[in-house]
Amino acid sequence: MNRYPRDMRGYGAEAPDARWPAGAKIAVQFVINYEEGGENCVLHHDAASEAFLSEIVGAAPWPGQRHWNMESIYEYGARAGFWRLHRLFTGLDIPATVYGVASALARSPEQLGAMQAAGWEIASHGLKWIEYKDASRRSERDDMVEAIRLHTEVTGERPRGWYTGRCSENTVDLVAEDGGFDYVSDSYCDDLPYWIEAGEREQLVIPYTLDCNDMRFATPQGFNSGDQFYTYLKDTFDALYAEGEAGAAKMMSVGLHCRLIGRPGRVMALKRFMEYAQSHADVWFARRIDIAQHWQENHPHQRFERPSEMRRERFVELYGSIFEHSPWIAERAFELELGPAHDSACGLHHALTRMFRSASDAERLGVLKAHPDLAGKLAQADRLTEESTSEQAGAGLDALTDAERAQFTRLNNDYTARHGFPFIIAVRDNSKASIEEAFARRIDNSRDEEMREACKQVERIAQLRLQDLLP
Repeated sequence: MNRYPRDMRGYGAEAPDARWPAGAKIAVQFVINYEEGGENCVLHHDAASEAFLSEIVGAAPWPGQRHWNMESIYEYGARAGFWRLHRLFTGLDIPATVYGVASALARSPEQLGAMQAAGWEIASHGLKWIEYKDASRRSERDDMVEAIRLHTEVTGERPRGWYTGRCSENTVDLVAEDGGFDYVSDSYCDDLPYWIEAGEREQLVIPYTLDCNDMRFATPQGFNSGDQFYTYLKDTFDALYAEGEAGAAKMMSVGLHCRLIGRPGRVMALKRFMEYAQSHADVWFARRIDIAQHWQENHPHQRFERPSEMRRERFVELYGSIFEHSPWIAERAFELELGPAHDSACGLHHALTRMFRSASDAERLGVLKAHPDLAGKLAQADRLTEESTSEQAGAGLDALTDAERAQFTRLNNDYTARHGFPFIIAVRDNSKASIEEAFARRIDNSRDEEMREACKQVERIAQLRLQDLLP
């Protein structure tokens, strides 16, 4: 099957009501990445020194050598930056989630003890702070298993959240396959948590952030000063808070690194933002595990048959009658590049109408002729499709008086004689009176005009039918 795995739809135009605790208008979540001591270093049996996220913008790895400056920058994060952040968070009584690299935690027992004493969540940030884009699935899985083991050994508890960061295309699947994580955060695609399906398992994804992230102090065209960082965080908060006031509450993630925001020249910007957020009512400061538990309880995953995952026979069985007596449209749509975006009424309607619009004039005329007369002989003989029966009944066409039935028969006959196909209208959008008015208004149109209008009405009927079947 020609299938596209990326989900470009998400929640669509209307995201679910997050229903944060106590009616909060926004959930604000801080992540402290603890990577110091887990970065690339020949002392850690890596091939080269670290080159990522430091004060040395554009640094290159040194194969087979220790990079003294790079090492000492990372050491600053553990020795000084961490404690500055610890004092800030505990002083303001704001909780945090730590993305802890297992080997880094093992090398920092005092910092680990302080995290636990503060009640911070310690999620797994992998075994080492290294790149996995070229790793084999097996080697990445082996490192994940060892990260879980070491994390459990040094913290006393198995991690319930996972974030690799420098991940591969296999990372999220491996987390779901493990089956032991409340959430995975290797995603940046939404402002709310969401579920994915991995075989028989459901995995919650809590997206992370690379924009509200102090890493931009260490990247080209990033933040040059604390004021820029503060302004960006404040604007993000204000936008999301306003959405929450309008009934569409979201989540704001803030990503931090001890060696970056932990510098004196930057930490005050973070402090100003935290105090600014605290000055607002109805703000939920949460750990990621708290958000995961809330979402699991209030927004449990719901499975349904997804068009993009169906076999051909099932697809045609369910959607072959969306366009009246024209299963060939569903058969052709099945061959398209379907994906998660087509697992909704809007998405599948788009795929089906593409095939209808690209068909020949004769084929589209055949679809029009397949539609029954309104309140005609097929309806009286109880020979309409289930969809047409329901639609005509909804407009009251199943309860006509003898005079009304005779009037509709005359209108149907006059229209068909003039244009060569039945009068078609989305009856669910209309009443008996408006249908009669449309008969009178359209009957004298040219055949080309009516062909175009009838095709639009057929597409609208298909849309309404799909809305009964799909989200």
